[in-house]
Amino acid sequence: MTALAADGLSKTFGDEQAVDAVDFAVDDGEFFALIGPSGCGKTTTLRLLAGLATPDSGVVSVGGEDITDQPPRERPTNMVFQDLVLFPHMTVAENVAYGLKQDGVPEPKRKRRVEETLSLVEIDQLADRDPEELSGGQQQRVALARALATDPDVLLLDEPLSSLDRSLRAEMEAEFRRIQRDAETSFLYVTHDQGSAMSMADRMAVMQDGQILDIGEPERLYERPETRFVAEFLGDATVLGGTVTETGSQVTVDTPAGQVRADPNGRAVSKGATVSVMIRPESVTVGSGSIAGTVTDHAYKGFFEEATVELDGGERVTVRRGDDSTAELRSDGMAAAGVETDAFTVGDTIRLQITDAVLVEE
Repeated sequence: MTALAADGLSKTFGDEQAVDAVDFAVDDGEFFALIGPSGCGKTTTLRLLAGLATPDSGVVSVGGEDITDQPPRERPTNMVFQDLVLFPHMTVAENVAYGLKQDGVPEPKRKRRVEETLSLVEIDQLADRDPEELSGGQQQRVALARALATDPDVLLLDEPLSSLDRSLRAEMEAEFRRIQRDAETSFLYVTHDQGSAMSMADRMAVMQDGQILDIGEPERLYERPETRFVAEFLGDATVLGGTVTETGSQVTVDTPAGQVRADPNGRAVSKGATVSVMIRPESVTVGSGSIAGTVTDHAYKGFFEEATVELDGGERVTVRRGDDSTAELRSDGMAAAGVETDAFTVGDTIRLQITDAVLVEE
């Protein structure tokens, strides 16, 4: 069943079309991410869903019920804001109990619910502490507990992890996913962080210029995106233009890098058609193949080394190669194939083979 749906949501501010006929649905118990660059309209969309802004047109529904005109307090949703908004003059338990108290829940039931929710987010031992005494991760858990305490049908989250450092953010991503599953509550998570969204979400919607460009599971959006924008937003991608020379379950495309075999990605294409081909760095084998290029830049990324390779036609391809920590696992097979395993060096000429590619729209 559908927990939350946006149907044709639109919103303008003066001459700016912030949200343009947005449609998507969040399923019961689903972790759904709405992602896109700054200024794409995702936060405005979230405010429309929460009732903090009024759409010019369109419908917001929860469980099939139209709530477009309901004020925020009457909606079966709750929200975790980017700045958390914890009350400094209240203890952790009092913060979590706030919404329940506002709803008139009797004290015995309120106390039980606070204990249950603090246990869910694993900070029940901090109930009597003040928010300012807590770490950033603990404060995140308090804000999440407070939002979940009133048992909303859908929890809306506006980039709540953006202020955390990388290691703590990774820890909290795992915790958010666990808590969402244990609470059996639908989450709609808004972020510009592609990595966070892909690590947590069951499905994602990618937004640009107020419109939804693509919706699907993270794996599908990364491996088989619909458009060039989605391909490049979700990770490093090389997009080459070319002409189709052979069709079938795989198409052959003449590109400046030579002939590339590509998945048509559901598109009906004919010989002679002009298309765009997306290639991920992990789909390029270094050290063998018919494509030659010159290393123009490289960077050590910890568990792999990344390089930019300029092809003869001037196009640039991003490639990756495992470092010493992965070399032992790969060395026998790589050596047998004649693949180099040493580091990239600027100025080197190397050979490449494209093992996977997919057609995308411009």
